[in-house]
Amino acid sequence: MKNRRDQYKRIFSFSAAVILVGLYTLGFVWVWYQSYSDAILLPFYRRGNWVMILIYIVMVMLFSKAFGGLKAGYLKRTDMFYSQTLSILCVNVLTYFQISVVNRDFSATLPMVILTGYDLLVLVLWVVLVNRLYFRIYPPRHLVVIYGDKNAAELVLKMSRRVDKYMICESVSIAESTEEICAAIGRYEGVILCEIPGQRRNDLLKYCFARNIRTYIAPKISDIILRGAEEIRLFDTPLLLCRNYGLSMEQRLVKRAFDLTFAVVFTVLLSPVMLVCALAIKLNDGGPVLFRQKRLTLGGKEFYVYKFRSMVVDAESSEGPVLASRHDDRVTVVGRFLRASRLDELPQLFNILKGDMSFVGPRPERPELAQQYEKTMPEFEFRLHVKAGLTGYAQVIGKYDTQPYDKLKMDLMYIENYSIFLDLRIVLMTLKTALFPGETNEEEQSHDAQEMMVQESMESAQNDKSKGDTP
Repeated sequence: MKNRRDQYKRIFSFSAAVILVGLYTLGFVWVWYQSYSDAILLPFYRRGNWVMILIYIVMVMLFSKAFGGLKAGYLKRTDMFYSQTLSILCVNVLTYFQISVVNRDFSATLPMVILTGYDLLVLVLWVVLVNRLYFRIYPPRHLVVIYGDKNAAELVLKMSRRVDKYMICESVSIAESTEEICAAIGRYEGVILCEIPGQRRNDLLKYCFARNIRTYIAPKISDIILRGAEEIRLFDTPLLLCRNYGLSMEQRLVKRAFDLTFAVVFTVLLSPVMLVCALAIKLNDGGPVLFRQKRLTLGGKEFYVYKFRSMVVDAESSEGPVLASRHDDRVTVVGRFLRASRLDELPQLFNILKGDMSFVGPRPERPELAQQYEKTMPEFEFRLHVKAGLTGYAQVIGKYDTQPYDKLKMDLMYIENYSIFLDLRIVLMTLKTALFPGETNEEEQSHDAQEMMVQESMESAQNDKSKGDTP
């Protein structure tokens, strides 16, 4: 009965999204007919009005999907509210300018302000009611953790922060007998396989697959590489092809055009912000505005990255290269704000224009720290299959103190499933992270919906790869 009810989760989520978009649309229809349709210079006929309404619906759906705010049950209430708020603001601002273009003059702003207030009220009610209904129908799953050599405490702690979705009831070591492990799995609704040897993991995965048992797996590096493989056939034998050379020439050309376009646009739009940041840094302690540091990019090439200085002058003169902690005493008052809002990264737009960096990619690491990481994580150099990025998957999904190994996995997931649409989504999620920094840096909360959002882009890219039948 439980499994049967789970099959309707997508229908529930889709229905809730349709209701929300429908209520947004009703508000726009009322504002359009009451304030704009007859006020523009050349009023539309009936079909013209329908086109305006259809464009509004499409924009609401695109921005809501991009910011991941329609996945009922996958985000906490605050994150759902932040995502949809940002979506509505973007849609209503663009709609206002669209109406002004049609009117050939700036239209009245009050109706759009009223519409935005109505949308936010609808959003609050929707978030509260939908979440309450969802978790009444789908209470938290009772899970068992099967762990190996590494302690699964960190993963269990993260999942325990979503007690509304996951309830960890038991943990069993892989050293136990197969019979005891299978008996433990049978007592619960799902199982978490965390850092266990490959052969045992494969056996347990097949066991759960045969019995329709939901299974969560902490992936290994090899798993992530396989997810980016292309499905081919050699006569009647299926094969997985891992090309293992990063992006193709076509992808590099498209990505470079994407980088140049966004870098030019953002440099122009954010130049006043960068000027204010520069003045604040200078007035704070009189030191230099910019900070230059050697980093690594594609193929291990060294370059100098530019950032707004957020630490005291000569912060590493005595200790040498040291990773900054969340409450680092070396960070200045202005620098703390710049880091929290990610504004300290803005000068890297010039690195993108120079071609040293990309807009989206793994964050550039220092050569000294990269060498340290490679001693314990030899796969760390795999990140250098693409250019370093101003933002990335690990930055919008991870938290400030996310472990380097987990960030490495996220970077490889991005590389193995790259698409231009994935880049666009990460850019939009970066905007959300900059406006609501507490979601990733301070609050203890899940990021399931953002992961699913990017996952959809990755699966789409993977499906495109699987269309070819020959190497």
